[in-house]
Amino acid sequence: MTHRVTRRQLLQKSLTAGAVAGGFFVFPLSAADSDSPQEKLKLGIVGCGNKGWHNVQQLADQNIVALCDVDTNFLDRAAETYPRARKYRDFRKMLDAEQSQIDAVVVSTPDHTHAPATAAALALGKHVYCEKPLTHTVAEARVVAQLAAKNQLATQMGTQIHAGDNYRRVVEWIQRGVIGTVSEVYCWCNKGWGDGRFQPSNQPAPPNLDWDLWLGPAPLRPYCPNIHPANWRRFWEYGSGTFGDMACHVMDLPFWALELRHPLSVVCEGPPRHPDGAPSWVKATFEFTAGGRPLKLYWSDGGAHFDRVKQTRLSSGQSLSDWGLGILFVGSQGMLAADYGRRLLLPEDQFANFTPPEPFISNSVGHWKEWVQACKTGSPTTCNFDYSGALTETVLLGVVAYRSGERLVWDAEKLQATNVPAAAEFIHKRYRTGWEVPGA
Repeated sequence: MTHRVTRRQLLQKSLTAGAVAGGFFVFPLSAADSDSPQEKLKLGIVGCGNKGWHNVQQLADQNIVALCDVDTNFLDRAAETYPRARKYRDFRKMLDAEQSQIDAVVVSTPDHTHAPATAAALALGKHVYCEKPLTHTVAEARVVAQLAAKNQLATQMGTQIHAGDNYRRVVEWIQRGVIGTVSEVYCWCNKGWGDGRFQPSNQPAPPNLDWDLWLGPAPLRPYCPNIHPANWRRFWEYGSGTFGDMACHVMDLPFWALELRHPLSVVCEGPPRHPDGAPSWVKATFEFTAGGRPLKLYWSDGGAHFDRVKQTRLSSGQSLSDWGLGILFVGSQGMLAADYGRRLLLPEDQFANFTPPEPFISNSVGHWKEWVQACKTGSPTTCNFDYSGALTETVLLGVVAYRSGERLVWDAEKLQATNVPAAAEFIHKRYRTGWEVPGA
């Protein structure tokens, strides 16, 4: 049963039970059989360290019943706060043992295990909150989104800034035509997760770390001390560099404002490619159709900037490239620059007497609360896997273009780069036995 709505229509609707989320009706949780929205969710946590622990803290008003982490340092620390929660090292065993006890799962692992854990939970009928990027490959993102829709489950990807006031106002200004028709968007982040290189050790993994479980679906290799817990994003087998880390946050804004879905093509340049790890910088160009018109979206990271960003200066004399990250919309009647907390119309003197349009996007109840409410009542989430899956596909397709070294002409329906068949090895991947994501 489906009912298609645009994202603009969705966000104008109030959060009511049975509302449409990502194009599909989402029904209340079944495991807890709650009689009240005040009933606490029974949560299984996959990944208890770093961002995982932050997510747990945001969901502390729910019932944490199971904890899973391959590193006992993180697992035991979480168990000190939740001593009644059952502990696991392997999320597959947790899902098998707890499937009748949990309502929903929170996945905060390295990227390469996002899809195996998320798909397994969705297949069991569990609602899922998963960190960004939603998956490690383009094909996984499509499979996970389809599985969530098929099973009519409440989902949310961890692009937390989406729930903030600033992004909402930018979306309204763009959609109200404040800067006219947008033809270009520049997205950038100066962070640099690059130059990962394997450094095998003659020593075994430390006793707190189950290295085999940490590798999960990735190829089996000797323990490398320079990967867990801080540097895995630098390696292709586990992450996707800065592109995979940050673009879901930054490109989220133009995706939302311009109601984007799938690119027509992408090309990505950077330093010479290395088989182990991501580059120190990249510059990518995506071609879209937005509102029936051509649109180019640019991404750069690691301190690399397109000329438009470097040459756009504020009244203070500062270049936009000095912002740690940002988005610049280029329209027929002006420009709009934004980051997580700022928005600025340019040229500044042209908009000196600007009167903002009346807000039309309701405030969020909170990024995590959206998901909790959706699990309980069927209300919509704004970063559901239908929306976030398409965003993740696009981001990771940029990574594929860099690794392929070619401009890709994209057939989104078939998940194929029609002009570069060899790109398939980066769109899909091989899994170790026991860690497969069916269909990916």
